[in-house]
Amino acid sequence: MNTLTEVVLPGKVEPEGLELRERPLPAPGPGQVVVAMEATGVSFAEQQMRRGKYYDQPPFPFVPGYDLVGTVLTTGDGVDRGLAGRRIAALTKVGSWASHVVLDAADVVPVPDGLGAEEAETAVVNGITAWQMLHRKARVRAGQTILVHGANGGVGSLLVQLAAQAGVRVIGTASKRHHEALRRLGVTPIDYRTEDISARVRELAPEGVDAVFDHVGGASVPASWKLLARGGTLVSYGSAATRDDEGSKQLPVLKILARVMLWNSLPNGRNAYFFNVWAGRSFAKNRFRARLREDLTQVFAALKDGTITAQVAARLPLSRVAEALRLAESGTVAGKVVLTP
Repeated sequence: MNTLTEVVLPGKVEPEGLELRERPLPAPGPGQVVVAMEATGVSFAEQQMRRGKYYDQPPFPFVPGYDLVGTVLTTGDGVDRGLAGRRIAALTKVGSWASHVVLDAADVVPVPDGLGAEEAETAVVNGITAWQMLHRKARVRAGQTILVHGANGGVGSLLVQLAAQAGVRVIGTASKRHHEALRRLGVTPIDYRTEDISARVRELAPEGVDAVFDHVGGASVPASWKLLARGGTLVSYGSAATRDDEGSKQLPVLKILARVMLWNSLPNGRNAYFFNVWAGRSFAKNRFRARLREDLTQVFAALKDGTITAQVAARLPLSRVAEALRLAESGTVAGKVVLTP
């Protein structure tokens, strides 16, 4: 194998505007590995990136792909040769929509034996996001009640299962078609299309909820804040409501950050965060890597022992990336759309 195939995002395009490109397969440098991708995914980040709306995306053109699972093919100088042939996972932000990817060896996390590539892929960025929001930000405890927006989505579906594992009562928003599946997970569903979310949550939790996880952004953020009980925590981690808006890609996030700073200054015992999975990497890389490895290992263990179940919405090859992106953006699927070589 002397070449690799990758998907290039040339600019602000419709999904059909994504380009397939072949180029020579590079050799790993010192401290690096070459990974043969087995599964990567379509996340909300790529949906924003193709619109030029992800707040810190690189300039066009670039190869999207937020995470991957694959097998190490070759290792560079200074890397344990025993890593070759191992299945690993990695968080990349960009670059994973390719048949082969060069990574720093320090950034890869072993995937447990017996865990399939596609199954593991559903739990990389989605699992890390869910785990860290639940346990590192909100610090949920058994007996508490939380509200999860988009409880059927890639992050939401893992978050509700991890919360149930922790003995937490979950209220989740989703369209009607997903309610029965959510009930089987122990979630009390709310139809965000037809029900008044705030009124319904107040019926279910008159004193307020202990945490809200909000990927919607926009007007949903202050509404979520108002649903917190004293001592509660709001974790905002996206701006889905503004995905199709024109204008600055930073402004929706800056508005959320401004609200978070204001609310945290108030003497009401509540907390707010804007969650960024990359926080801390730029100034404490080793600590970031250690935390990522620790948390993703916990998620993989829960996936392997059946505590949480992988939600693969669809499997499509890189050559059908436009179809995969359309499907992920449709809002009709539960779980994650996975791309394979």
